[in-house]
Amino acid sequence: MMRLPFKMTISLKIFLGYFLLVGLAAWFVLTVFVDEVKPGVRQAMENTLVDTANVLASLASNEVKTGKIQSGNFSQAIKAYLKNPNTANIWGVHKNATDYRIYITNTQGIVIYDSANIALGQDYSRWNDVYLTLRGKYGVRSSPVVAGDEHGDSIMYIAAPIKDGKKIIGSLTVAKPNRSLLPFIERAQLKIMRWGLLLFVLSLAIGVLFTWRFTSAIHRLRDYAIAVAQGKKASNPSSSNDELAELANAMQSMRHELDGKQHVQDAIHQITHELKSPITAIQAASELMSPNMPAADQLRFLGNIQTQSQRLQNMIQNILGLAALEHQQQLVHRTPLHIQDLITDQMQLLKDKASKRDIQFALHANDEGMFEGDRFLLSQAINNLLENALDFSPNKSTISITLNREHNHLVLSIQDQGTGIPEFAMDKIFDKFYSLPRPEHSANAGQKSTGLGLNFVKEVILLHGGTLTVGNVQEGGVKATITL
Repeated sequence: MMRLPFKMTISLKIFLGYFLLVGLAAWFVLTVFVDEVKPGVRQAMENTLVDTANVLASLASNEVKTGKIQSGNFSQAIKAYLKNPNTANIWGVHKNATDYRIYITNTQGIVIYDSANIALGQDYSRWNDVYLTLRGKYGVRSSPVVAGDEHGDSIMYIAAPIKDGKKIIGSLTVAKPNRSLLPFIERAQLKIMRWGLLLFVLSLAIGVLFTWRFTSAIHRLRDYAIAVAQGKKASNPSSSNDELAELANAMQSMRHELDGKQHVQDAIHQITHELKSPITAIQAASELMSPNMPAADQLRFLGNIQTQSQRLQNMIQNILGLAALEHQQQLVHRTPLHIQDLITDQMQLLKDKASKRDIQFALHANDEGMFEGDRFLLSQAINNLLENALDFSPNKSTISITLNREHNHLVLSIQDQGTGIPEFAMDKIFDKFYSLPRPEHSANAGQKSTGLGLNFVKEVILLHGGTLTVGNVQEGGVKATITL
């Protein structure tokens, strides 16, 4: 089975690019910080040990000079501290034992004092801390706890010269295991990692938000373009991004230009197609008329000419009005109104026409139908549906009109008691210029309308974001339902 290539969306590309940038920056910063923690802490410890070694060397100088370093006050004080070290809580790390080792050598590098009593009398002259210090240089070394184990724990040795005046008479070394720094190093690294992770997550959240906002604007433009291509109603998409806003405006301008040209082409095509029938009828009537024709025939032909002329005028107005409505993407005049008032007004306008055939309007309104829309267009749409119902209603019948609110939607239904729509016409009733002959009991018996009424109503309702359905009902008649 052939596997289709994976296509990355623009939102995924933007997010991955942002993720890569933030991830590399976070990795670089965290790596630098973490790598700098350990040497930074060791440097701080070395600095402290330098001061400690120099202070202790100054305190021990007199007893080294007199040869009493083993039994003097210096050794006794160090011994007492090692037996009872002070406890402390240092930034969350508990300290309850001493980890210092102090040893002193003479000018030959022989250990003459060792707080740990492990190297007394040994020759330390080869170790850098002693070797360099006895020669007036800065003596420091770091040696593994286990000889030869370069990857194991190590001990830092910091030495200071013991002087008699300006003469060096020995060296004092303070040794401290590097592992004593591990709690502080680990604590600092953990804290850096936590904050780094928090900043990384925050950056990703910002990236997701930025990507979503940017791609949402692009998707709105895409949906707008698709809606235009499909001939649907669509408002110009807005965007807070200057470039995308300019693109949206450019697309809107392009659509207006194309719609204007298409509007003219559609109107010309529709007019030339539909005007042939009434023009032919007028031409035929005018050619058959003559001065010698009986008066009754002349009146009949004149009546036909007037009827077809009126039909021409209505058709031209309806075609132009519908063409303009079809290319209108959003309402221009939107005001608060009551649908019930619109229905009542249109019922009043058609009252005389209904009374001539003893047809009653029955309005059942459970809601005033508060709505924001175009009063004129909605009135025309309601009038069109009521006139259709009148034309196809039998004499002495009732046209039922209901207005309810269902699940935050306004539902207006207009139902007549006619014979219904034939099955063959059900899928054509919204087609332009398609019309059924009016029934015999109608005032315009046998005649067809322009076939633009229901199409007009549908366009009006679409502009208001609603739906229109028309269908037969089981008890007889046709029911038109507007949902807003």
